[in-house]
Amino acid sequence: MNPSPTSAPHHTSALVLFSGGQDSTTCLAHALARYPRVETLGFDYGQRHSVELQARLVVLRELRERFPAWSERLGEDHLLDLAVLGKVSETSLTRDMAFRMEASGLPNTFVPGRNLLFLTLAAALAYRRGIQVIVTGVCETDFSGYPDCRDDTMKALQVALSLGMDHRFLIDTPLMWIDKAETWRMAEALGEATGVAGGGQVMVDLIVEHTHTCYLGDREHRQAWGYGCGQCPACELRARGWAGYRGME
Repeated sequence: MNPSPTSAPHHTSALVLFSGGQDSTTCLAHALARYPRVETLGFDYGQRHSVELQARLVVLRELRERFPAWSERLGEDHLLDLAVLGKVSETSLTRDMAFRMEASGLPNTFVPGRNLLFLTLAAALAYRRGIQVIVTGVCETDFSGYPDCRDDTMKALQVALSLGMDHRFLIDTPLMWIDKAETWRMAEALGEATGVAGGGQVMVDLIVEHTHTCYLGDREHRQAWGYGCGQCPACELRARGWAGYRGME
C-alpha cells in the first residue's frame, strides 16, 4: 500500500487522517517528509471525550513551530462532524461503559464502519481538493483485530474509491507492518531527517508531551511516554511500545 521510491515523485499532495494521537502524528510527519503539499482531516464522531480534538490543534501548532521546513508544506486542516457514527455505535469509545472483549472476539472499542466511513469521506474531500494520496495510520501488527485496519481492507477501499470517483487514489499506510516501538523509531528518524538540531528528540518529545492516545481522555497523569490513565488498552499499547523503543523490554 505504501508508495515505492520510484512512484513517490508522481504524488505531490496528501490528505492525512489526523486525530492528534501518536500514530496519526507519525503519519503526518511521514507525509510532510514525502509530499510537497499536505492537508489534515479530523472527525468529531461523538467520542467520549473531546481531548483528542483539542490535542490535534496543539500538535499542528507545535509541528509548524518546531519544523519550519514542514510548516511550508502543511496546508489546511479540516474537521468533519460525524455525530451520526456515535449514535449508531454502542462501543466503549462512544459510550460510558467498561472495556471488554465481545463474543465476536473483538474488543468493544471497535466502532463498526468507522474507518470505512472515514476513508470514504476523506476521498470525497481529497477529490474536491485535488489531492492524490490519503494517509492513514491503520496497522496489522499492533492492533486489536479490527477488520477495518487490515491491509486487505485498505486495498479493497483503494480500488473501490478510485473506481467510484473515477480518480486514482493511493491509500498510504506507513504503519501497516510495524509495531509501536518501531513507530517511535520512525518518528525519531523523520524528525532527525529534517535537519533541525536534535530533530529526532524534538519529534519524540513533541509526541510525548502533546499527542493523545488514552481512551479515557486522561491528561492529568504524566507517564514516561506521555499523558494517560496507564490502564486502558490504548495506554497499555503505547507503554509497551515505549518500553521496546527505549530498550526496557
